Amino acid sequence: MESQTTASRRRPSRRWLAVPAVATAGLAAALFLAPSNAVPPNDGGSTAVVPSATASAVATQSTGAVRKPARPAAVAAPTAVAIKAAGLDVRVLPLTPSAEEMSSGSLVPPLTVDAYWLTNYGMPGAGSTNTTYIVGHSWDGSDAPFNRLSDESLAGKEVTVTTAKGTLKYTIDSVTTHDKNTLKDSDIWNVVPNRLVLISCYTEDPWGKNVVVTASPARSS
Repeated sequence: MESQTTASRRRPSRRWLAVPAVATAGLAAALFLAPSNAVPPNDGGSTAVVPSATASAVATQSTGAVRKPARPAAVAAPTAVAIKAAGLDVRVLPLTPSAEEMSSGSLVPPLTVDAYWLTNYGMPGAGSTNTTYIVGHSWDGSDAPFNRLSDESLAGKEVTVTTAKGTLKYTIDSVTTHDKNTLKDSDIWNVVPNRLVLISCYTEDPWGKNVVVTASPARSS
């Protein structure tokens, strides 16, 4: 019979996230959040205009008429996120870090394969006033959607975000890694209206690093 130690090594386990702070002990690799005084919490309403690139293009129909593309969906909470190139398509649930978590800068999301939207920050869509952050676990020893974010070739690929107000398209700008204990000081926490940031643990170093995928609203063709 295998020893309990050997058996436990083969059991799938979660790779944790980190929201700016220090890494948690044991198997938990926390997601390190930016301090609450660094990024203003979202108050539930947004009024800023979405970047003009998503709404400025026009198309000429065969009749010669000029038509503006449909306005991007209004700001709303995300309910699903998909990256076809990564085989990722998951629902998004709201997650509100507590005052203690925001103060310490450390967050461990629920132990599921779902994605979680950090409600303290921004919402996606026309009228966004802050960056939208979506986090999720990578898993050790088992396939999981967020495992596939640790792939630099995703730069330039499309991200689809679904909300109650419609569907939004983003283009991945970069796929980078950050040390968990310094993520809180990264410029990914800068306020950028309607920017999308996905965070998970980096599969090559799940205990020491996070992978960060940043995306901007897709430009009209």
